[in-house]
Formats: sequence, structure tokens, C-alpha cells
Amino acid sequence: MAALAVTALGVVFGDIGTSPLYSLQTVFAIDGGAIRPVASDVYGVISLVFWAVLIIVSVKYVGFVMRADNDGEGGIMALAALIRRRVTGRAKMVATAVLFGVIGASLFFGDSVITPAISVLSAVEGIEVVSPEIKEAVLPIGVTILVVLFLVQRFGTHRVGRLFGPVMLLWFAVIALLGLPWIVAKPGILLALSPTSAAAFFVDRPLLAFVAMGAVVLAITGAEALYADMGHFGRPAISRAWFFVVFPALTLNYLGQGALILSRPDSVANPFFIMAPGWAQIPLIVLATAATVIASQSVISGAFSMSRQAVQLGFLPHLTVRHTSREESGQIYVPAINWLLLAGVLILTVTFGSSQSLATAYGLAVTGTLLLTTALFLVLASAAWHWKWWQVALVGVVFGGLELVFLAGNLTKVVHGGWLPLLLGALVVTVMLTWQRGRRVVTRRRDEIEGSMAEFVDELRDSGTVRVPGVAVFPHPSKQTVPLALRANFEFNGVVHEHVVIVTVVPENVPHVSRNERLTVDSLDHTDDGIVHLTVRFGFQDDQNIPAALRDAFMLTSELEVDADRAFYYLSRVNIELGSGDGLPKWQKLLFIGLAHNAANPAVYFRLPVERTVVMGTRVEL
Repeated sequence: MAALAVTALGVVFGDIGTSPLYSLQTVFAIDGGAIRPVASDVYGVISLVFWAVLIIVSVKYVGFVMRADNDGEGGIMALAALIRRRVTGRAKMVATAVLFGVIGASLFFGDSVITPAISVLSAVEGIEVVSPEIKEAVLPIGVTILVVLFLVQRFGTHRVGRLFGPVMLLWFAVIALLGLPWIVAKPGILLALSPTSAAAFFVDRPLLAFVAMGAVVLAITGAEALYADMGHFGRPAISRAWFFVVFPALTLNYLGQGALILSRPDSVANPFFIMAPGWAQIPLIVLATAATVIASQSVISGAFSMSRQAVQLGFLPHLTVRHTSREESGQIYVPAINWLLLAGVLILTVTFGSSQSLATAYGLAVTGTLLLTTALFLVLASAAWHWKWWQVALVGVVFGGLELVFLAGNLTKVVHGGWLPLLLGALVVTVMLTWQRGRRVVTRRRDEIEGSMAEFVDELRDSGTVRVPGVAVFPHPSKQTVPLALRANFEFNGVVHEHVVIVTVVPENVPHVSRNERLTVDSLDHTDDGIVHLTVRFGFQDDQNIPAALRDAFMLTSELEVDADRAFYYLSRVNIELGSGDGLPKWQKLLFIGLAHNAANPAVYFRLPVERTVVMGTRVEL
């Protein structure tokens, strides 16, 4: 558990762990320095930061939300899937919850593009504190680091976490030690731990405190990534790492920055790096750069998890997903998402050019996701866990109320860059909803074309169709309908193979499924007709090799006493074309067709032999 917790430091906590680099700097820079480096403002800001982290991360996510896991997976899409599975008899509620999940996931993808850019730039910009004359090198260095980060993703979060975990452990130790001397010098800063400091700030300067909340939210960026990454390491390891390492280190560093600002008001320009002694600033820049690279890892791995969940819920086409650990189902690499994120991150980095410019775009996506997660958690707690109404109301007021203030404070950023995550989120929502709607239309029309398997068997018996020697294998998601390739052979070629095997692959959320539990053979209530349905269960670490599974299956039934190595494989493909139907507007049809053409190739991930694989199908107009 200790080793897993250290590894989790390298994947889960990078984002929130590097927020001290830019959070307070941004707070004291908003509105041209309207928040002043005086005792009342400093105590108020530090108090807001501390209580925001305590309530949102420690209490809400670690204490409550992370208990809502969908077979070990976390994140807002997993939460929506859990509601769909656990809540029955409330179709409208479930549909709304799934929509909220889609919107929240889309905002998270927007956050996943901004986080690497702002994190890496904020660290590299520490160079300006030491040597202002090499300011022009900041952007090229940042771009190079980001490219390398995305290139190493293919090695997997397990290996990356082992490398990054010790670095992050060092990082949290260093930021805690940076804060301690300043706290000792100004022990009065400990008054900021009292909620009365935040309350006094709101009473004395309500409008300014409200504006400050828009920047204070930067201290809790990464909270949703913490939940989304739960499938990688599990709740116990993440909880221990948070309470024993991350939360204490963050608290000490924020208190230290507050004490520094009280002692040296001019340090608000970059309090994090100024807090270090001169001899330590260059090593600190190197360590901070490494830590922000790791910060990017937490949202990247979270994006991988959410994309897989979106595929499972039917909101994205089938993507190539590579499992990178033999023990953990959540440790995955999704190449398509990796390269899309890299493209988005590089565009943002070059366009905005600095962390201060990106800070105006940051926060809105985070607060939107926080609110949607709270709403979905309350639905689950009420409808599935049967909480009392006052419990739901209390949790909703405490968490939802604070997050509404955060959201309202960030709405002022919309015209200054806050539109960016909203635009990115809108694009992702459009893609997801388009795929879901188009898939429903295509599936309905495909089912009509395929027809009932029972009726097909009766028709086959009565037609006197020629049964040619050999074995034909048809991968197909159901035993209720007829594979298109099988029907095409029957209707157009007038033949059916002597032995027909319909194979349905069922992925299981365990590393391996043993060979004696992997196969289920069903004769479809008909005997001696040569048609058999085979269900094959694979664990997430098992190679989804249909030919290998057939070698075992052919020994289980007398209908398949044949040579599996001579079987031919027939893939059913639907060629989707633009039609005149009114199910979708034309632009959504074109988008759906483009997504369908770029889906993963089933012949590859089912390990079908190229020389014995035939693709057959039909045309469907959308």
C-alpha cells in the first residue's frame, strides 16, 4: 500500500500539488492588484484557499465522492454510469444524469488541454526570476517538455508513476520545507487557518472577496482528476497519499507564501520562487519543471479513463485501448486521445504564450465539473443509497453552495479567455451526443436488416440452401440477430457453411479469465443445424484472440469437431452513407460518418488471420 501510495503521487496529485506555483500569484494580480499585500487581505486569501482545499478535496472528494465507484472506476462518466446501473424506474432522471456526465466529461477534456500548458509554463517561467534576460527561451523550453511528456505516455501510467512517484515525494517535502521558515518568522499567519479570517474578508470587502474566489479556485484544480484517476490506484492508496503527504505540504506552503507576502509585499510578483533562498532557486526551477510535467500526467491519465468510459456508455466510437499493467484495469493508454491532447496543448501554449495569460481561461471548466459532480453524487445518494432528505440537502448546501460561488466568480473571466474551456467543452459534447444519436439510428436500421436469428434458422431449414464444407466464424455482439455477413452469404451467394460459429466477446473488469471459465457454448435451441453461439469472456489483460479461443471451444461440442486452424472469419461491416433521412441534421450526419470511419479495426484487436478474414456487409443511409 505504501509503494502504491507513492506511485499514486506521480500520477494523481501532480495537478493539485503544483497549484502553489501560480495560485496566489494570480490572486494578487487580478484587477491590477486590487487585492493588496496587507494583513487583512493576506489572511483572508490564505483562509479561503485552506478551507476551499479542505472542504472540496478532503471532505467532498476523498470523504464522499470517491465512495461512488463504478467497479473501481472513478470520474464523472463513471458516476453517471453508476447511476444508470443502480437507479431504476426513473428514466428521465437517469437520462439527465447521463447528460450531466457527458457535459462534465467534456469540461474535463477542456481542462486536460489547459492544465499541461499552464503548469509547465508556470514552472519554466521561474527562469525569469533568476535571469530575466533569457525570457525568450521560456516558450521553446516549455513546448519541448510538453512534446516529450506526451511521447512517453505509451509506456503506461504504471511505469510513469514509478518514475514520477519519488520525484513528487521530493516535491512535497521541498514545498513544505520552503514554507516552514517563513511561518516561524511570521507565526501570526496561522490565524489564517481559522474560518473567521475568510468571513472577515467577505464582510470587509465583499466585492473583492467575490472576485478573489475566481482565482482561489486555482488551488483546487486537480480535484476532479483525483477522482477520475481512482481506477488507476484505488481509493485507499489515494486517501493515504492525500492526508499524509499532499494536504500537509500544500497547507505549509500556502501559509509560508502568505507569511512571505506580509514580510515582503513586492514578492506578490512570484511568491513561490522568491520564497526560496537565492542558491536554491535554480534547483527549485528544475524540480518545479519536473513536478509540472507530472501535474500534466494526472489529467492526461484521467482523460484516458474518461474516454474509455465514454466508449462503454456509447458516446464515442470504439478506440484502441492498451492496458499497461497486469494488475490494474484502470492503467491504460489511448493513442488517439493522447495525440489529440498534444495537438490542443501545443496550440494553446503557443497562442497564449504565458501562464498568466492562460490563468484567465482556467477555472471555469473546473468549477463547472465540480458542480456537475456534486449534482450527480446527490442523485446517487438519494435514489440509490436512500439518504434522508436532510442529509442530501446539507451536503448540497455545503458543497454546492461553495462551488456556486466559485462558478459565479469565474463567470467574470468569460470575455477574458474563459470562453476557451467552454468552447472546447462544447466541441466534445457535440461529438459525444452526435455519436450517441447516430449510433442509435444505425443500430435500429441494422437490427431491421439483420432480422431475428430464430426466424433465420427456420428459413434456412425450409429453403434447402446448399451447406458448403468448412467453418465460418462471425464475430457479432448478440445472439438475437443475424450477422450481416451470414445473411449476405445466404441471400446473395445462396450458400451457408456446414459449421457456423457466432462469437460474442464480453470484456470483464478483472485482469484474467481462466480458460475453464472463459467459454460458453449455446446451440440456440436448435440441434444438428451446424449453427452455434459462442460467448467468450476476456479479462482486461487477456489478449482478445478469437482464433485461440476457438481452439478451446471446438473441443466442447460435437457440432464443432473440426479443425479450428482452417476456419474462415467473416466481419460484418456497415458502410454508412449520407442519406435523406430526417433523423439527424446534415452536419451531424457528416460528423458521425467521419467518426465511424476512424473507429478501431476489429480484425486487429480480435487477432484475426488476414489470409482467412473476409469483410462483408451492407449499406445504411443515415
